Amino acid sequence: MTTEQLDSIASKFDIDGEVISYAPYGDGHINDTYLINTKKRKYILQRINNSVFKDVDLLMGNIEKVLSHAKKSIVAYGGDPERETMTLVLTKDGEKYYRLGEKYYRVYVFIDKTVSLNLARTNEDFYQSGVGFGKFARLLSGFDADEIHDVIPDFHNTRVRFANFVRTLDKDALNRAAECKNEIDFVFKREKLCGKLVDMLNSGEMKSRVTHNDTKLNNVLLDEKTGKAVAVIDLDTVMKGSTCYDFGDSVRFGCSTAIEDEEDLSKVHFSLPLFEVYSRGFLGALEGALTDTEVKNMSLGSVMMTLECGMRFLTDYLDGDNYFKISKDKHNLIRCRTQFRLVEEMERDYDKMLAIVDKYA
Repeated sequence: MTTEQLDSIASKFDIDGEVISYAPYGDGHINDTYLINTKKRKYILQRINNSVFKDVDLLMGNIEKVLSHAKKSIVAYGGDPERETMTLVLTKDGEKYYRLGEKYYRVYVFIDKTVSLNLARTNEDFYQSGVGFGKFARLLSGFDADEIHDVIPDFHNTRVRFANFVRTLDKDALNRAAECKNEIDFVFKREKLCGKLVDMLNSGEMKSRVTHNDTKLNNVLLDEKTGKAVAVIDLDTVMKGSTCYDFGDSVRFGCSTAIEDEEDLSKVHFSLPLFEVYSRGFLGALEGALTDTEVKNMSLGSVMMTLECGMRFLTDYLDGDNYFKISKDKHNLIRCRTQFRLVEEMERDYDKMLAIVDKYA
């Protein structure tokens, strides 16, 4: 956008200080993000991608409720609510976002003197990401998850993901199933796993909580000097679910010895030492806030999030690569194979994973 357009949008928000400059910020794939510099402080301006998040009012309502509860929790233990969580800046009319035609905008206060990493520099960075997401879960442990709504229905409903896989396989629109026989068999052999977490949530056996659902390293801000976790960002996918989802998804990508689309599976392994690093951070930060059922199923969450992700890659490959962006031939099939390799090794090390979780929970 031009400076004039940005000026026009920024002027609708209750921003403190005269704007000095704007600059594109970050490398997110969903929303367009700009850093606003004023004479007093910095802000983040985002255009919300309403192709992905179709109900912007619902989305921003979720975020406002979660941030409000988090700030109260931070104040209760004597923390800094302006630094330890995001702060939403309202429009001058008191609204959570500004609409211009079919485009939607929001503003947050920029949390200064922090860094966001796409790749852990050391195990300490990975540990601190666990601390960050564990603290986020603890801050919201008293929040009634029924107060927020799904912005992406059935996001981690693995039963639904399995049903989508079967429908896509039955169509086999591009005749790709024949080359994926091993991967297809892999999914069917684990069909019974697909309902385990979902059924526990639906029955009430497992507590439903607010979940972040995008627990990757760069969504935890680290202090630029100490390297310690400061705040969790990007709350677009906060929804009702299981803490096992957030824990498991971090383990899925963070405990692999290779990148997600590594073609040489001999390089792809599940790292039990990294699993312990993350468990120590995440579970330690929760300070005993989990139920026994959640503790017993954290390792299952790691298996399930990895299996679900691999199944989604396979489904997309069979369907013609319509969802995940690809940059090479069979890209989604390659991604699927790395996830299934990790599942196999998690299954092999499952008893050790359970012991590690018990140790820190």
